Amino acid sequence: MLLTDQDIYLFREGTHVRAYEKLGAHPVAPGEAAEEQGTYFAVWAPNAASVSVVGDFNGWNPASHVLEVRGDSSGIWEGFAPGVRPGALYKYHIVSRHAGYTVDKSDPFAFYCEVPPRTASIVWDLSYEWGDEEWMKTRARANALDAPMSIYEIHLGSWRRVPEEHNRSLTYRELAHAVGDYVAEMGFTHVELVPIMEHPFYGSWGYQVTGYFAPTSRYGTPQDFMYFVDHLHRRGIGVIMDWVPSHFPSDEHGLAYFDGTHLYEHADPRQGFHPEWNSSIFNYGRAEVRNFLASNALFWLDTYHIDALRVDAVASMLYLDYGRRAGEWIPNRFGGHENLEAVGFLKQLNLAVYRDHPDTQTIAEESTAWPMVSRPTYLGGLGFGMKWNMGWMHDTLSYFQTDTIHRKYQHNKLTFSIWYAFTENFVLPISHDEVVHGKGSLLGKMPGDEWQRFANLRVLLGYMWTHPGKKLLFMGCEFGQKREWQHDESLEWHVLQYPTHAGVQLWVRDLNRLYRKTPALYEIDFSGEGFQWIDANNADMSVIVYLRKGRSGELALIACNFTPVPRDNYQIGVPRAGRWLERLNSDATDYGGSGIGNFGALESAPLASHGHYHSLSLSLPPLSVLILTPE
Repeated sequence: MLLTDQDIYLFREGTHVRAYEKLGAHPVAPGEAAEEQGTYFAVWAPNAASVSVVGDFNGWNPASHVLEVRGDSSGIWEGFAPGVRPGALYKYHIVSRHAGYTVDKSDPFAFYCEVPPRTASIVWDLSYEWGDEEWMKTRARANALDAPMSIYEIHLGSWRRVPEEHNRSLTYRELAHAVGDYVAEMGFTHVELVPIMEHPFYGSWGYQVTGYFAPTSRYGTPQDFMYFVDHLHRRGIGVIMDWVPSHFPSDEHGLAYFDGTHLYEHADPRQGFHPEWNSSIFNYGRAEVRNFLASNALFWLDTYHIDALRVDAVASMLYLDYGRRAGEWIPNRFGGHENLEAVGFLKQLNLAVYRDHPDTQTIAEESTAWPMVSRPTYLGGLGFGMKWNMGWMHDTLSYFQTDTIHRKYQHNKLTFSIWYAFTENFVLPISHDEVVHGKGSLLGKMPGDEWQRFANLRVLLGYMWTHPGKKLLFMGCEFGQKREWQHDESLEWHVLQYPTHAGVQLWVRDLNRLYRKTPALYEIDFSGEGFQWIDANNADMSVIVYLRKGRSGELALIACNFTPVPRDNYQIGVPRAGRWLERLNSDATDYGGSGIGNFGALESAPLASHGHYHSLSLSLPPLSVLILTPE
């Protein structure tokens, strides 16, 4: 049998991080472990009176393939179904020991599912011949904390559609080539996929998962998704997956009330129900639930060669009172609001990931000031590799939404982020959350007339690309999409016929290209050694100037003018004498700017300024970012 006594021991202990190898449906070919071809089934349902496999191979008859419980206390039901081959539809028919509850459940460990709204699981063989050996051998360098990381966040169902074919989404294989070509041309280093695990409601964007081990069948088979990852790897592009271990929907065929009891979720709604998302919360205190989630994380890294997991809604996991009012939550054993079981699980998860896949990353979407999220567990941290900088995002967008004439009163929103920029390994995110639910597009947040709106957008992106931290930008923002994101429509690719939108896209492409070949902009993102203010306090003119530094002494000087007023002869102290090259200027006419600049280079003068013995006299264009490096 597939399950050994050691498996049962680890499963009950909560340390079986590859339970997907033993639970679920596993096809067996002749000569492997059985005399005839068929499928082993195993499911955890400790409160079931009986469990059977029903499917299209037995007319959905609960009496045909009855499973046997393994031992007295494992709660695992297992059995072999002769003749059941890959492609067969199935569910588990569960008769609970409680209150006569009977239900047909999808397999929690299913590798493939029917296209929603159908809900059956599909027996599947995950064999695939990978061709990304070169990437896998060298990806430790691409995923390192001192490497350039410019992430393009994509919702696969709405990135590009085919209007001539009833507005259908592209398939995984179509997306592999289209996304690969586009991302390579634009210079992004990684893509991040809005969750692609199977989800019943398309409008949840994948954040309400029922099939944790199955890529959604809306765009193809598991092998088709493997092809997508494989192809991007061959193009030198990393793949990050959004992962949702914080909650799950209450659909009857899913995890909720699985065996007639609250098996995966807490029974008490004060712990087991999320009021904001109308979904169930995992019981992290239960060993088997920790197995399920940790195995799921490792599964995507093991089987699909995923390079990093962005862990969704970590704050909702950490706090027992998240989204709740007084009296609606239960304190921990010390009387506090920290979810100690979730903290323990996250540490266990990160230890397992970095033990088995040290060349990958885990990235926390954590929106509070919880300390040491991206610090090692042996120092008391949660063990993530990186954390989203939500504070930077909120302050920056608030600043840019302010009319330029009033920005001098909001200057601290730009400078405050540096005070805490090195307390965590931060990713700077402008994600899908900022362009939905009536928030408008990124371009739509910008004040002023049309010229100023596009100039502001270019400044925002230039400031983001030169600020300490890795970068993440949601699709459509790179060319100034006009309306907010619609998950059932294609991006507004047609606007690229207009020079203003094409200029923003060209600006992002050039930012990425300069960023990737300028170590000063990425090597020391997570230490104050990589950053130095030159001019932080000129609130009246809304100008900031700073240096980024590389390990070998490389320098990049960044000057930002956040008003539409040009600044002539703006004196800036510099640490090196000589010629400084203007590498990028967001006001260049190619990007839709007015064309004011410094003729490609400036010579320093021996005039002391800003604590340095030499200085440059810059022309700061209106609403602009300049990036200069010493020759």
